[in-house]
Amino acid sequence: MNASKLLSPIAAVFALLTMFCMPAQAADEVMRVGTDATFPPMEFIKDGQRTGFDVELIEAMGKHMGKKVEWVDIGFKGLIPGLISNRFDVAASAIYMTDERRQVVNFTDSYYRGGLAVLVLKDDTTINKPADLVAGKKVTAQVGTKSIEFLKNHYPAVQVVEVEKNQAMFDLLTIGRVNAAVTGRPAAVEYAKSEPRVRVLDEGLTTELYGFAIRKNDKELAQQMNQALQTLRDNGEYAALTLKWFGTTKE
Repeated sequence: MNASKLLSPIAAVFALLTMFCMPAQAADEVMRVGTDATFPPMEFIKDGQRTGFDVELIEAMGKHMGKKVEWVDIGFKGLIPGLISNRFDVAASAIYMTDERRQVVNFTDSYYRGGLAVLVLKDDTTINKPADLVAGKKVTAQVGTKSIEFLKNHYPAVQVVEVEKNQAMFDLLTIGRVNAAVTGRPAAVEYAKSEPRVRVLDEGLTTELYGFAIRKNDKELAQQMNQALQTLRDNGEYAALTLKWFGTTKE
């Protein structure tokens, strides 16, 4: 029997195995990250490019992990469902590490401390502290965020106006359609810097920890990300990013 004919089926099998293994290997070198890039300074679009603290931090972590980062744009309320359905590997969009979310996903170690804050018009003298959010007040917040649930549970007398994007929330406030907006403090402070008609209340609503969400069975990825985050903290890259985006090296 011809030896070449004996080898050809083996070669064919080897070729098939190679074909199927190569994409898997390539996939291991890529980290797909879902984000809603509408939340400066954490993630937003500037000059047609994604930027922000979360974006640069993930990119730096990916570099230390030896992975190329591929971004997937998605609305905030679709982040957790998209992660669970394998649309991407990580959700990075200023996500609070809540008990409710921990029921369906895991989180990396916390990478920043934030919390909910209240934005109001600068000339509004009726709201100077959270306790002033009383009946008759309209408060806007982004759908799918903790802000909605928090307002309904702790300020049931106010009328909650839900919007899809942070910018829509800010717009409603600046034109006077609502009395206040509730969002993460970093985003609130950033917006107040650029919009002189609004101010952030000194007293916050909550203190929260941000984390990158991952699927519950991706334990190796979680370990790699935590190691990369610790490396960035140890080598000073993390402090440089917080200084760049928040003006301080304190978390």
